[in-house]
Amino acid sequence: MPSERTTVLRHAGTVLAGQLAVMAFGVTDTIVAGRHSEGALAALSIGSAVFISVYVALMGVLQALLPVWAEQRGAHLSSAIGVSVRQALYLWLIVTALGMAALLAPGALLRWTQVPEALRGQVETYLRILAFGLPPALLFRIYSTLNQALGKPQLVTWLQVGSLALKVPLSIGFAFGAFGLPAQGAAGCAWATLVVNYALLAVGVWMLRTRPMYAPLALWRPMERPDPAQLARFARLGVPAGLSILVEVTSFSLVALFVARQGTLSSAAHQIASNLGAVFYMVPLSLAIATSARVSFWRGAGDEARARSIAWMGFRLAALMGIALAATLFIAREAIAGLYSNNLQIVALAAAILPLVAAYHLADALQTLCIFVLRSYHITIAPLVIYCLLLWGGGMACGYLLAYHGLAGWGPYGDTPAPFWAASAMALGVTALAFAGMLWRALRPSRPA
Repeated sequence: MPSERTTVLRHAGTVLAGQLAVMAFGVTDTIVAGRHSEGALAALSIGSAVFISVYVALMGVLQALLPVWAEQRGAHLSSAIGVSVRQALYLWLIVTALGMAALLAPGALLRWTQVPEALRGQVETYLRILAFGLPPALLFRIYSTLNQALGKPQLVTWLQVGSLALKVPLSIGFAFGAFGLPAQGAAGCAWATLVVNYALLAVGVWMLRTRPMYAPLALWRPMERPDPAQLARFARLGVPAGLSILVEVTSFSLVALFVARQGTLSSAAHQIASNLGAVFYMVPLSLAIATSARVSFWRGAGDEARARSIAWMGFRLAALMGIALAATLFIAREAIAGLYSNNLQIVALAAAILPLVAAYHLADALQTLCIFVLRSYHITIAPLVIYCLLLWGGGMACGYLLAYHGLAGWGPYGDTPAPFWAASAMALGVTALAFAGMLWRALRPSRPA
């Protein structure tokens, strides 16, 4: 299937370029905060962990609409896509309200995870700013998902790459003081993100109104009343998907809050490791998006055999890419860690835990491809249960015990983030095996369409 392989790789490469541009926001902020001060980097580590947990979970609810629109495209139901997008705006209103409420009132979470009081003020300021950047970010996610379903991700990629030209100088300027403003550290990075989010949304809306490719969708018709049946279908796909992503992300992002009690050195090293893990995750994520879009397209067109072939092709590609990137991270761990900070202690600690991040990534690559394809077959509840049991129970909880109480004669190791990464890598490996088995069952030819 060389033609489909080319289509999937081209789609994945385009999505990857855009995702890496977005991840460069986080890399920029990590480097800027690290150069500003150790305290700013620690505050960014904690604040970004909370924001990412909220944002990615809500983004997952909206991203789960991709199979719906890809199937409608495969069935040549262009006008139905327009109706579905307008209904998705009601879903956006709900998830935005939930997200803003969580970001505006993080105090209980920070106290529960015992974040040092000296950092709480900076973290709360950072999150309050980002709360008002959440609505445009989630609206732009709908635009991005629509383009992925239409097989035109390059339109989003151009915007995401171009936004870097705005994000980098704004983060530097706001963090260190420029434009007549005082230096704001981590909060300055948040202000930069807010400005970029609104700029991206404005350009996305302009493109929806002016690009001829969107005309058949009739997007700009008056809003219909909420359709309970359509919204229920969205919920069946989106809510389990969003919760699954919440569990996956919090299984390592909330670790930043547990690591915070070890001090700013561990928090800073963990932030570097988390940022690298997130950057590398963009590769299997992009491949999974592209694969699931093609699988859903051919399912909508009624060609189940081709859909199955594309799913297995995506799985093989994810395995190869995961091995290559994990090896790169392991071999070049010291040089990579040194890019983030000029503090030798932070670099040494980060480099020491990057082999665990490499193992984590290999498992992550396989499970990400599997879960996206499973959503194309509307399988969402079982993966959520597995995530809860393995990533929260086996990963985060076991990591916490290893770090602070000891487990089965091992530990405690409360002076390094390594126990959290080791437990998470093992849990994610078991998760990848379970999802691969589920995918094999879903793709058997005897499975009803």
